[in-house]
Amino acid sequence: MIVVASANGKIGIPAAMEILRAGGSALDAVEAATRIVEDNPDDHTVGYGGYPNLLGEVELDASIMDGRTLRAGAVGALKGYRHPISVARKVMEELPHVLLVGEGAARFAAEMGFQAENLLTDEAATVYRQGISGALPPDKARDWLSGGIDRNLARLARLTTDPERAAGTVNFIAKDREGNIAVAVSTSGWAWKYPGRLGDSPVIGAGNYADNRYGACACTGWGELALRCGTAHAVVLYQRLGFGLEQACRQAMHDLAYVAEDPARAIMNLIAINRDGRPIGMTTVPGRTYVWMTDDLDAPVEEPRVVIDLTRVKR
Repeated sequence: MIVVASANGKIGIPAAMEILRAGGSALDAVEAATRIVEDNPDDHTVGYGGYPNLLGEVELDASIMDGRTLRAGAVGALKGYRHPISVARKVMEELPHVLLVGEGAARFAAEMGFQAENLLTDEAATVYRQGISGALPPDKARDWLSGGIDRNLARLARLTTDPERAAGTVNFIAKDREGNIAVAVSTSGWAWKYPGRLGDSPVIGAGNYADNRYGACACTGWGELALRCGTAHAVVLYQRLGFGLEQACRQAMHDLAYVAEDPARAIMNLIAINRDGRPIGMTTVPGRTYVWMTDDLDAPVEEPRVVIDLTRVKR
């Protein structure tokens, strides 16, 4: 049994492992671990306290996938509910659909009994105001921030691009004692994003994919890149084609060089396992880590990710 996570998922791994040790499913483990991160107001990339969109509204995305059945559920641009991963699981279990977004996702969350609340914390709101005002042209700032901002969203979406705040997400992969694999991904998305923007996190195959027969992968970074390359599914597909785990991840990362306008600035991180539960983490940013824990360990292990330099990939 194993649980693998992005570095910010470290706080959730012990709870996930406790579930697995008690005979619980990989699905239960990744959902429970993700909820812990969604509850953390100090993590501004996920759940409660997440950074808002350009209008100051927190929109959350999440997806969950069962590697045994290939069933999946996801929500995107969900407002007012701090646990999108649990709403996503309800989509998988209660609906004939995979993905709900916006008002439909919120309506479904309410129908399923989830409690609505304001997700914008004072700290996130302060950083939002500073980020928006700092990005505006000095001669336009007063007009745009006093009622004109909603008429200039497209322009603002480019001006306020922040590579670091655009790339945060939490990933969990688990394999239980029955050999079943599950993946969960949750995010508040690109900070100061255009309202309604979806990245890779709620899109099965882009930010999340699991298949018991081959392995699983989850991504965090510039979701637009993973969307265009189907990165999570590519890692699993390359393993299906006979690639080893590290080779499969390298190839999927190299694919990103073909869609990145500037490979030197592209940010992508992934975690993955093969069908035997071997973990790996990769990144385009030196210094990034990932965490994992097996049932014979007392605490999670944090390791460096393998660094991929996309500028060296022949395009």
